[in-house]
Amino acid sequence: MKHTVFFAAVAMFLFSCGQSVGNSNRSEAAEDQQKVLISTPYGDMTVVLFNETPQHRDNFIKLVEEGFYDGTLFHRVIEGFMIQGGDPHSRDAEPGEPLGRGGPGYTIPAEFHQEHFHYKGALSAARQGDQVNPERESSGSQFYIVQGRTYSSDELNVFEEQAGKQVGPERRQMYTSLGGAPHLDDEYTVFGRVLSGLEVIDKIAGQETDQRNRPVEDIAITMELID
Repeated sequence: MKHTVFFAAVAMFLFSCGQSVGNSNRSEAAEDQQKVLISTPYGDMTVVLFNETPQHRDNFIKLVEEGFYDGTLFHRVIEGFMIQGGDPHSRDAEPGEPLGRGGPGYTIPAEFHQEHFHYKGALSAARQGDQVNPERESSGSQFYIVQGRTYSSDELNVFEEQAGKQVGPERRQMYTSLGGAPHLDDEYTVFGRVLSGLEVIDKIAGQETDQRNRPVEDIAITMELID
């Protein structure tokens, strides 16, 4: 049985309701990391891939080099949350066709790192739910980019109580300034971040969608490795 590749929205009701990452820790050593240009009808995003997640990094590079993503869609878009792509079935899909089940035929072991979390612009791997995927292995191709929203310290305090998770100082600073989706932390592998083009996330997230959160008008992408 096939399962739609997604990430849990179990805590989204708690969080329903900036353009450049200003934290110095977020800007270090970018020149030593592989960058990818994601082109869309709403502008370009440059993302950097983290060396601390080598299996996700190398797989993403391989797929970009093969042209795997070219012509695929951002097939799942939720404003105030994220934009998701990477399903090869989305290429040339009929309007209204359900999407989200496609991939390259393999998964990638989770690579969680405390320093990488779901602030706005985080590039993360989608996956099947815990019920069928207790090891939290990532989809071989599907990814999402976080939009999220900003939080007050009081909201993060409530989150800590309800979710049983601690939000450390760095995460707290990012979530109260840039914003993000803290309920996804340590559940899904974050393997990169948007260096430029955060406004493109907002434009895509604001598009009209159908009942499955697929944009009514297709948002096709191309990718290429850049220096």
